[in-house]
Amino acid sequence: MIPFSPPRIDQAIVDEVVAALRSGWITTGPRTKRFEQELAAYCKVPAVLCLNSATAGLELMLRWFGVGPGDEVILPAYTYSATANVVVHCGATPVFTDVRDDFNMDPEAVAVAINERTKVIMPVDFGGWPCDYRALNELVRQPDVRAKFRPNSNVQATLGRILVLSDSAHSLGAWYHGQRAGSLTDCSVFSFHAVKNLTTAEGGAVALNLPVGFDNAAIYQELCVKSLHGQNKDALAKMQKGNWRYDIVEAGYKMNMTDLLAAIGLVELARYDRETLPKRKAICEAYRRELGVYSWAELPLQADPDCESSYHLFPLRIRGIDEATRDRIIQRIAQEDVSVNVHFIPVPMMSFYRGMGYDIRNYPNTFRNYEREISLPVFYDLTDEQRSTVVEVVARAVTAELDLAVLPKT
Repeated sequence: MIPFSPPRIDQAIVDEVVAALRSGWITTGPRTKRFEQELAAYCKVPAVLCLNSATAGLELMLRWFGVGPGDEVILPAYTYSATANVVVHCGATPVFTDVRDDFNMDPEAVAVAINERTKVIMPVDFGGWPCDYRALNELVRQPDVRAKFRPNSNVQATLGRILVLSDSAHSLGAWYHGQRAGSLTDCSVFSFHAVKNLTTAEGGAVALNLPVGFDNAAIYQELCVKSLHGQNKDALAKMQKGNWRYDIVEAGYKMNMTDLLAAIGLVELARYDRETLPKRKAICEAYRRELGVYSWAELPLQADPDCESSYHLFPLRIRGIDEATRDRIIQRIAQEDVSVNVHFIPVPMMSFYRGMGYDIRNYPNTFRNYEREISLPVFYDLTDEQRSTVVEVVARAVTAELDLAVLPKT
């Protein structure tokens, strides 16, 4: 059986986790703080806060910015539900927009969706491919767009415009016009879930890159408090001699990362550019070579002169098929013990969001991408032999279904 995306768990990971266990620090402690510092240096941003998930990071930043009932947040219809759920948690309204052929948010559709209730735009770097941040960053700074902005908190008034909060769950290590993902807009949130390029088992991080007028270091400290019950000292600070007393300064949340998770992340980050990204790139380039000979294969954009993906996914699209045919192709692939996936079922198709009145027919390009998409296995330990098997099995499955589709009906 060829799995879809198992984590890389080797002796280096095991040794560092054991060292963390033996250190006595298994909650938020020195390893978490070091991981934050190394991530900030990697992304070239002023500060990074590590948390227990990317979802927590998105919600934390929405709440920090003062998003609440009556507000709107613009996001792509093509994303995982977490991007939309956090908006609902805050009492605000998700405003979905259609995507381009590269799966990413269409800035022109965003411009149409902006109104006086818009507080945040949340682009999603699908599969690790950066969104069009030049267009989005320019859009929120246009005088006519700024004139629509109605701040309802001190933070919003200081920024004076719509916040761009990137859902960069897939894109750690991606490049956009010479800059790393994480430094491409106001704030970016990464995921370290088990299937991500860099995993901490569960976990996430907020990269702070707020403009002049904001003290990113001070905001990091504020977010530390918000993410740990509103407590003004974490366990590491409280363990200093005679420093046990603490206060609860607000009703905060429980979102902190632990040192056990950070231990995995430190090992993964140290070898990320040297080992992880080159291997994932090589797998994706091989898929491109081997699948490029088929006229039915629509290959994803993963590199051009200005941008390069983190190669988190290889989202293959099959030309000329519908959703039912795609699903039958996946069944054929599964019968040959190859695991593939679909990224994602668009959020407006989910029953909860359909119940709120959203309709996938309003996002035609999103649906066209989704109904033809099959994500192929990409993971560090995937062998050349396994990759070739994936290509052979996928080609057989697609060919079989396409042959059936053109047979005359009796």
